[in-house]
Amino acid sequence: MLYAYRVRMKLEEARRLNPYGCFDVVVAGGGTAGAVAAIAAARNGVKTLLVEQFGFLGGSGSAALVVPMMPNHVGGMPLVRGISREIQQRLLEMGCAAIDKNGNEGWFNPEALKFVLEEMVLEAGGRILYFTFVEDVIMDGDELRGIVIANKSGRQAVFSKIVVDSTGDGDVAALAGVPFESGRKEDGVSQPMSLRFMVGNVNIEKLAVFLVENDSRSYVDPPLIEFAMVPGGGWPLEKYFNEGVEEGILEDSDMAYFQAFSVPGMPGVIAFNCPRIIGNFKGFNADHLTEAAIQGRRRISRLFKFLRKKIPGFENSYLAMTAQMVGVRESRRIIGEYVLSAQDYFNAKKFEDAVSRNRYPIDIHLPTSHLPGERKLGPEEYHEIPFRSLIPLRVENLIVACRALSASFEAHAAVRIQPNMRAIGQAAGVAAALCVKKGVRPRQLDGKELRETLIQQGAYL
Repeated sequence: MLYAYRVRMKLEEARRLNPYGCFDVVVAGGGTAGAVAAIAAARNGVKTLLVEQFGFLGGSGSAALVVPMMPNHVGGMPLVRGISREIQQRLLEMGCAAIDKNGNEGWFNPEALKFVLEEMVLEAGGRILYFTFVEDVIMDGDELRGIVIANKSGRQAVFSKIVVDSTGDGDVAALAGVPFESGRKEDGVSQPMSLRFMVGNVNIEKLAVFLVENDSRSYVDPPLIEFAMVPGGGWPLEKYFNEGVEEGILEDSDMAYFQAFSVPGMPGVIAFNCPRIIGNFKGFNADHLTEAAIQGRRRISRLFKFLRKKIPGFENSYLAMTAQMVGVRESRRIIGEYVLSAQDYFNAKKFEDAVSRNRYPIDIHLPTSHLPGERKLGPEEYHEIPFRSLIPLRVENLIVACRALSASFEAHAAVRIQPNMRAIGQAAGVAAALCVKKGVRPRQLDGKELRETLIQQGAYL
């Protein structure tokens, strides 16, 4: 276990900084969970500020090009609804989303997502501050009173009643001194990162014919296409990758993981969930992120050359985009009021204060030992994520709504997907608003009341 011991900015010191403003709720990070948290908080009538490092919202979905969202369904119906479904509906109306024949409505266009999320935050009455990082936290004893931000305007203090940490890596929580873990328990190894990319001018018809004839495991329903390859797993495309290695186009490690998807609203574009970055890199280490970006682009160069030479349909393609953000599957995991476990997953555990339902599998991109109690969930089974897993130990007035939620390494690998992050984002925004209106801390909020409020606002719980 790691602890973030540090000297934090005290309230009286922060008051000497140039103040940016005072808010009921500040959401740090406008990614998958943070954008939804800001929408939810603002809709519930509290003064809300959303702080984001990029000049747009969406995080993993837009900056890291994580498309489409992974399915999280029971009986063909998505377990996550509410604001998440509103987002998808707006994208569908723009022609920038799709629902496949398996019922996954998570296909979306990452560029269009930026416009939809921004529009929804502003429509709700939220305020956005782009190009801004969280530099420090403002503490009064164990109470978080706001954050210190840094941008082109300098260092400024932002005061708030509740802070929602949606930085992805739990940056606010770590700055505030919340205990956290990182990596697999036995060796500290984290799941590998990826640097996604997109290729344009792909002949989709030609690619579809090739996949139908040569890859029985691919999903081909033009314009929706998905194909993949993992070495040693009996994937039909492996022989083409082996040829690429033999011809010196690829390196052995470039084959570690390969997955590709078409993109709604972008004819002729294929998005890639690869290359896998080799090394035990941490998402909260700048040197690691830099190395991951450099390594990723080198691997992309080789993969793109391979595609043009070996995969029909890519002959005249071009490299359209590489992700602006390294794809991080797992970094910090806070220690919260409740630590979600693998046993909770396998037992399909339910909670009175549930804020999301999940049946996505434990998806660990590492060789791993047998998980005790492992079994497959039945076709109608799911487990839940409790609100208590968003409430950190030691620090008050803070809700952690991002992949840094309180969960074991194994449980985290199941709940980290975008649908769940949207769900906990909505929960955090509603919870923050309830805390402001009731004058209570998040730890004191009645989780059953929060759940009922979420149901009233469209969540499926």
